[in-house]
Amino acid sequence: MDEQIKRILRQVEQVIRGKAPVVEKVMMAVLSGGHVLLDDVPGVGKTSLVVALSKALGLRYRRVQCTPDVLPSDIVGFSVYDRQSGSFRYMPGAVNDADLLLADEINRTSSKTQSALLEAMEERQVTVDGHVHPLSRCFMVFATENHVGAAGTQLLPQAQLDRFLVRLTLGYPDFDAQMDILRDRQTADPMDTVAAVANREAVLDMQRRAAAVTIHEEILAYITRLAMASREDPWIELGLSPRGALALSRMARACACLRGRDYVIPQDVREIFTDVCGHRILLSPKARAARVDARTALEGVLARVEAPYEGQ
Repeated sequence: MDEQIKRILRQVEQVIRGKAPVVEKVMMAVLSGGHVLLDDVPGVGKTSLVVALSKALGLRYRRVQCTPDVLPSDIVGFSVYDRQSGSFRYMPGAVNDADLLLADEINRTSSKTQSALLEAMEERQVTVDGHVHPLSRCFMVFATENHVGAAGTQLLPQAQLDRFLVRLTLGYPDFDAQMDILRDRQTADPMDTVAAVANREAVLDMQRRAAAVTIHEEILAYITRLAMASREDPWIELGLSPRGALALSRMARACACLRGRDYVIPQDVREIFTDVCGHRILLSPKARAARVDARTALEGVLARVEAPYEGQ
């Protein structure tokens, strides 16, 4: 593993205890330049993870607390009439001066506000009154959501879910991690000790290196077979889209890069398959009646599709 990536992970793990696999997958998403959806119950550290990561990466961080009264103009900005100049002047929104945007509890804001992020997430720009405003080359959205107390929440449409590279769950800490959390916070806040060990140019350089990782034709064929199998699975009504297959290849490259390799192996694909694909599929009525969840259905797909020789 690259020494700079190790330093970043160590800084984040000062705050997020006992969750190294999840922190590593978040780092893979950063290497891919992708967006992350953190879906979990309240209080397990979703927001703390994003704040610690932004500090360690040395990126500009903005947070939007998503509530029903947040408007699209709060996200992408708006035009205001300037009486002195006699013209309209653009007032930037939350996305304009951010490298890393946290949309906290994104499912508690309206559908039209959620959709305001679509262009920003896909094209790293926003269009207001016909004028295009480019965003940071590092621009990434980290959104959190939970389904406890679902009154007043708005489910993210499938098109929006598909913009997120991965959906991850932190889960509760185990006994040792919970003890570490309690000890660490008796006299100080570990967040105060997180130091910037990278900057925007370093992040862009890491992303370029991840994008340069070799992915063999056999691995591409493996990803294609997985995508095709998901579309034919009896538990799955809507299988993996072409965009989802591209996301899988990007994340597999990042996984290989984080593991210190310049080529992808089948294990890289298997490791991130359910995290990349779980939110992109729709289960069939038969699966819902049988209480089969997305992870179980996708693990079945993995088990049925033969992987190429591990040496590829």
